[in-house]
Amino acid sequence: MDLLNLFKERYSVRKFSGKKIEEEKINQILEAGRLAPTAVNNQPQRIYVIKSEEALDKLKTVTPYTFNTQTAFLICYDNTISWKRPFDGMDFGYIDASIVTTQMMLEIANLGLGATWVGYFDAKVMSKTFNLPENIIPVALLPAGYPDAAPSPRHAERLAINETVKYI
Repeated sequence: MDLLNLFKERYSVRKFSGKKIEEEKINQILEAGRLAPTAVNNQPQRIYVIKSEEALDKLKTVTPYTFNTQTAFLICYDNTISWKRPFDGMDFGYIDASIVTTQMMLEIANLGLGATWVGYFDAKVMSKTFNLPENIIPVALLPAGYPDAAPSPRHAERLAINETVKYI
């Protein structure tokens, strides 16, 4: 699919069919994340594939937004290796994890699957629930799978480009 068409056609899936994603496709999604650019190429992303029944049940205790998924990707970063901007100490791990999440989300759509970027969770509770090391910071959750719902009626609504872009 043409990249701009992929951007236009991708939508947030809020109901999945229950059919499991094939391992080959999971590997392609993970590869899309692995290839994402990161600050100074430090590659601090750490991705947890949540697909066992036990792990999915745990996930439901952290967020109500799992949408009947059989596979979710928890995208985190390691704050001991993420690049910190020297001028103000800003940690780019959150940005790196967001770029990784975006590439994974687009590959999910490219494979004919769907996902929704979920940020509605308490990172500390997520860390405790999945026993993540202290240096691993959860950023985004991608419940993914075969869509069982149409896009929102508001999906195609976008502001005019002159409302979001200014030339200086």
